Amino acid sequence: MNRVKDKIALITGGASGIGRATAKLLAAEGASVAVSDIDFDGAQATADDIGGSAIAFDHDVTDAESWENVLAETDGRLGGLHILVNCAGIVSLGTVEETTLEEWRRVHAVDLDSVFLGCKFAVPLIARHGGGSIVNLSSISGIVASHNLAAYNSAKAGVRHLTKSVALHCARQGYDIRCNSVHPAFIDTAMLDDILRRGSREEGLERLARQVPLGRVGEPDDVAWAVVYLASDETKFMTGAELVLDGGVSAM
Repeated sequence: MNRVKDKIALITGGASGIGRATAKLLAAEGASVAVSDIDFDGAQATADDIGGSAIAFDHDVTDAESWENVLAETDGRLGGLHILVNCAGIVSLGTVEETTLEEWRRVHAVDLDSVFLGCKFAVPLIARHGGGSIVNLSSISGIVASHNLAAYNSAKAGVRHLTKSVALHCARQGYDIRCNSVHPAFIDTAMLDDILRRGSREEGLERLARQVPLGRVGEPDDVAWAVVYLASDETKFMTGAELVLDGGVSAM
């Protein structure tokens, strides 16, 4: 129950899905948590469920000023920052021919620019408070491409390599900040809704499960526990790495 005891964590995209599950598990393992999302009511609901010192923020992760405000408030109200989980994200179906420039930019803004901004502004704050861990949510789609996920593949692959650049920068500066990425396959969250357009959601999940060697779609906690591991001191010698949670998809 104390894997991240006395640490302070900020989780973006914390209103639902993986972000919500991650915030709850980090809190259960001893962290003080700040939950942020563009859906403030959802973020507040997560913080209320956690209770204690948990706080929530209205946060547009594509906006630099919003990042600066959220980090300053987290520092002021919770007393620092040791863990940043860049979890906010969207998915968009479309081949390279079908994807509009507007959609391409929207996906990259939410899925990649947000990670850049989070790392850029959080690194000095985490360093000032003695170091810690940054965990960036990428995807198996950042490693294995699909014909109809052009923008998403590109953005998530960018997260993977940006993570490595941040890790090397922090190591070179002696900040004692680790930076790793997590690469889930199909996880049962609202982000699957665009993919599960044909038939019922249950039928769609069954179709996806047949593509996974373990025979099931993942659950938010499957990813959240991996984030807890990366956020904890158990991974003090792990940085610039990717943790794949895909039920065996990439092994095929």
